[in-house]
Amino acid sequence: MKLNKDFIYRKVGSDSVLVPVGSSSFSGMVKGNATTGELIECLKEDMTEEQMVDRLVEKYDAPRDVIANDVAKVLAKLREIGAIEE
Repeated sequence: MKLNKDFIYRKVGSDSVLVPVGSSSFSGMVKGNATTGELIECLKEDMTEEQMVDRLVEKYDAPRDVIANDVAKVLAKLREIGAIEE
């Protein structure tokens, strides 16, 4: 999966911001923390959900199941607004 080309990602201070710029039906802005930004960076590389979990497990000191659950929640929200291409 990868980030839809109709969305741009920027880091603003410690926040991650995702904004639609193309033909997306979503008209708003997604603001998240550094972990959300890390996931969006993964989407720029066309990674699987499992690969994203692996990357975050290496980076953060949290149980794998907690990270996997958080990744699934963020990806579900991004899918909901059309920010992910499968």
